[in-house]
Amino acid sequence: MDFELSPEENALREAVRGFARKDLASVAEKMDREEYFPQEVFRKAGELGFLGATLPEENGGSGLGYLAQAVILEEFARVSPAFALTAGAHSNLCADNIARNANPDLRARYLPGLARGETIGALALTEPESGSDAMSIRTRAEKKGDEYVLNGSKLFITNGPVADVLLVYASTRPDAGSHGISAFIVEKGYPGFSVVRKLDKMGMRGSPTGELAFENVRVPAANLVGRENEGAKVVMSGLNVERAVLAAIPVGIMEECLALSLAYARERRQFGEPIGSFQLIQEKLANMYSRSLASRLLLYHALLAVSKNKRINREASTALTYGSESSTQVALDAIQIFGGNGYMRDYPVERLMRDAKLLEIGAGTSEIRRLVVARELLGLQR
Repeated sequence: MDFELSPEENALREAVRGFARKDLASVAEKMDREEYFPQEVFRKAGELGFLGATLPEENGGSGLGYLAQAVILEEFARVSPAFALTAGAHSNLCADNIARNANPDLRARYLPGLARGETIGALALTEPESGSDAMSIRTRAEKKGDEYVLNGSKLFITNGPVADVLLVYASTRPDAGSHGISAFIVEKGYPGFSVVRKLDKMGMRGSPTGELAFENVRVPAANLVGRENEGAKVVMSGLNVERAVLAAIPVGIMEECLALSLAYARERRQFGEPIGSFQLIQEKLANMYSRSLASRLLLYHALLAVSKNKRINREASTALTYGSESSTQVALDAIQIFGGNGYMRDYPVERLMRDAKLLEIGAGTSEIRRLVVARELLGLQR
């Protein structure tokens, strides 16, 4: 198995890194301190082709694979995991889902704007009463003529407060459980749709998260994605791709924490020596590298797996579970290496630690992902 990037992918990494270190770095701290969403930086990322990597070229995308998208998110995450999360939700959860599951008319209508960053995308699945139990959706969609009428609420929706285009899951046959769920494209301007509140988070503060309400929202029947009552297929294939691609974010966090820690260990002196000469610091650095490398290999393996079969669960769940838990630990180790400075907001490692923790919770908690892996190994998938 060859884990080397192609010349094109390496060129993409360098281009994204240049953008991230210049344009994104200039607003990264403001995003965290002020919960600021840099719309102009987001749009520039779209203009540079970083938001539509996996979308078809005929719809404004680059026609690349999931590895290219992961490279983009990793480089974003090294500077701002919050921006990487917003870009991932936009590009993968919303746009890539539409590209894979919607009809040609919907793809032509919505994907070019999403690819260019002119419109912002979100996926609305989680509800106040359905988090880990994602299929217990209470939001209803009733067919009335050539429209569906949506009623319900969604919670913890990444990009929800700023999204222009939302892929929304609703129950069209409540008596059928997971076999009665459908997916719809909803525009923010539809009457009855509203952002109830923007949520105040511990980390990922520059990535807007919100609670949404749907009160008799009339959605054209033409905005149905896939077939009625078959939205669970869209959900599950999307979750697997989401977990695989988003596993690039903890890899980016770990790479940045390690780079910052190495530089600090060489420069910071105690007892007349660089702290990097102390064996306990060296142990931390070695463990950080091991976790980062293992997470990267799991990421690449998961990306290959979902490229071949989007219905397979265990590789993607394993990559995100191990990577997310490792990134939290690596960030904590970085803070320990920085000592008192690491606890101060003047240094980026404390922000990276707060951002890392969300990845153990979003896209299914670590506990749920472990159940997914075990059940697939045992042949007990529902």
